[in-house]
Amino acid sequence: MHVPKFFLRVSFRRLLYGICLFSLSAIFPVFATDIHAGQQIASEVCSQCHGMRQPAGLGLFPSLAGRDPRRIRDALRQYRSKKRLSPIMNNLTGSLSNKEINNIAAYYSWVEVGN
Repeated sequence: MHVPKFFLRVSFRRLLYGICLFSLSAIFPVFATDIHAGQQIASEVCSQCHGMRQPAGLGLFPSLAGRDPRRIRDALRQYRSKKRLSPIMNNLTGSLSNKEINNIAAYYSWVEVGN
């Protein structure tokens, strides 16, 4: 069976492209987040002190709206592992999974700061 050179060249390019994409995905993992799941957790737990768009209550705690997701994620993980100490935050984050933390961070970074 004779295969045209054009077909071989296109197939080789596709194969090479696929290998490159696979290699990059291994080097730079993508974390899928669910903003709606993050909003659910934030409204049930976080909003009591940090609010949704602006600080709740007397403003004793910082608003998380519009913050860098990496900073939120890293802080929550530090509270969870007790590298950062706060009895309230250590208890609240103790049962959160990495996915839930990523969702919360994605939600708060997506939210615009309220007036």
